Amino acid sequence: MTDPYDPSLPRSSSDLGGAPGTGPRVPPGDLGSATGPAITPGAEPVAAPATGIPASGGRGAGSGAPAPGFNEKGHVRATKVSGVWIGLIATALFVILLIIFIAQNSRRVTLHFFGWHGQFSLALTILLSAVLGVLLVAIPGSLRIMQLRRALRKNVPGGRSLG
Repeated sequence: MTDPYDPSLPRSSSDLGGAPGTGPRVPPGDLGSATGPAITPGAEPVAAPATGIPASGGRGAGSGAPAPGFNEKGHVRATKVSGVWIGLIATALFVILLIIFIAQNSRRVTLHFFGWHGQFSLALTILLSAVLGVLLVAIPGSLRIMQLRRALRKNVPGGRSLG
């Protein structure tokens, strides 16, 4: 279908029922095609809603593949930089909460452990306990994961790498 707003086409008063010289320019006999809507005299043209999404639904022209930068669901594709950015924001929030925690728990406490005793900051004591707890879980878990990967490599036909 030809562009109804093409300035090279003549205008007439019968174009969409408007006054002479107004309305879109429509070549005689061109009332639409299989690729676009028919323009009927006397009817107002309906503009497509401004959604910011291409008319093809955010996909390439008939290829079925998503447009560049979008995933199959039409969402913006995540990148490594966006993952790093989210990680930095989460780390900054964690550090802020940690500073608040240390400031609110700065009093000293006495610790007794197998005959040994000493005075430490309450915040430092709690944080040290949490770090030791994480290590007690992470080290054996990491060792088990490495053990399972080794066993899987041995059993994969052709000795392919797991990536």
